[in-house]
Amino acid sequence: MTIQALFDIEYPIIQAPMAGVQDSALTIAVSNAGGLGSLPCAMLDTDTLRSELRHIKAHTTQPFNVNFFCHTPPAVNEVEAITWKGKLSGYYGELSVDADSITSGPSRKPFDRETAEIVCEFKPAVVSFHFGLPSSDLLDKVRSSGAKIISSATTVEEAIWLEAQGVDAIIAQGVEAGGHRGMFLTDDLNTQMGTFTLLPQIVNAVKIPVIAAGGIADAHGIKAAMALGASGVQIGTAYMLCPEAKTSKLHRDALKSDDARLTALTNVYSGRPARGIVNRLMREQGPISDYAPKFPLATAAVAPLRSKAESQGNSDFSPLWAGQNVTGCKEISARALTQHLMGIQNTE
Repeated sequence: MTIQALFDIEYPIIQAPMAGVQDSALTIAVSNAGGLGSLPCAMLDTDTLRSELRHIKAHTTQPFNVNFFCHTPPAVNEVEAITWKGKLSGYYGELSVDADSITSGPSRKPFDRETAEIVCEFKPAVVSFHFGLPSSDLLDKVRSSGAKIISSATTVEEAIWLEAQGVDAIIAQGVEAGGHRGMFLTDDLNTQMGTFTLLPQIVNAVKIPVIAAGGIADAHGIKAAMALGASGVQIGTAYMLCPEAKTSKLHRDALKSDDARLTALTNVYSGRPARGIVNRLMREQGPISDYAPKFPLATAAVAPLRSKAESQGNSDFSPLWAGQNVTGCKEISARALTQHLMGIQNTE
């Protein structure tokens, strides 16, 4: 089954949910263009989530996806927190940041009962999860809303596990993909494969539709994924220069620079491996640091450095999430880009 049939959309394209660089505007634009627009929800409080969903419902009648995280929040370890701040102390001095005033950073909350109630209230066509799935009772609650359920797999074992839990489709997230790895059955980065290695193995291992993600940036990449058995593709980085995206100027400049050719998996920004453009903090503290607290606790100590540096026009401490292939990034509307990805001539 293609994802057009599964999700009732025109094109086999899911816009990847990208927290921090988009809101409902990109979701609406892609859904209205014939793809499946997605809204990242892990960093939204309940009031903001409701507001965003109302806005989507008011501006499109097409299917859309809402995305949530399923991590288990770790207990705060004061020794780890102090050690991590100590590793960053030189930067605090350099940027005149008061380390003693640091208490928290941007939160990423896992899917919970309250959020499940909101899903049932707004009834999105698709609900996607990252880092596995929520508990069975929450999953049943989502199913009761009528939503199709999908989640990311970074290994064949994760794909088999997801199918056993009854998801409707699986996102095969190759190591090229930007942002956080969806890995949940292992934390061994050596298990992470490229998209076109992982995809056919998952297709052969499961009976449900598989969506390819990672490094796909044009119509040729989409055709290649479909030839390897994908029922559709998920694309994120290519949309980051669209006017509907909320990507910051510093982030946009990085994506358009030669620096974007070098990305790496890093845990220094959140405590969990995520792919971004290599910058100063990644080079000097990682890209993988043994001292970074568990996800999402590492964020708190870095957030004030990011804020101060960005106010000075500096992205040395900013998570510049991006996939390995930025060649598809275009400063055109999300509608035009969606058509371009499908090989359709547009007028922009």
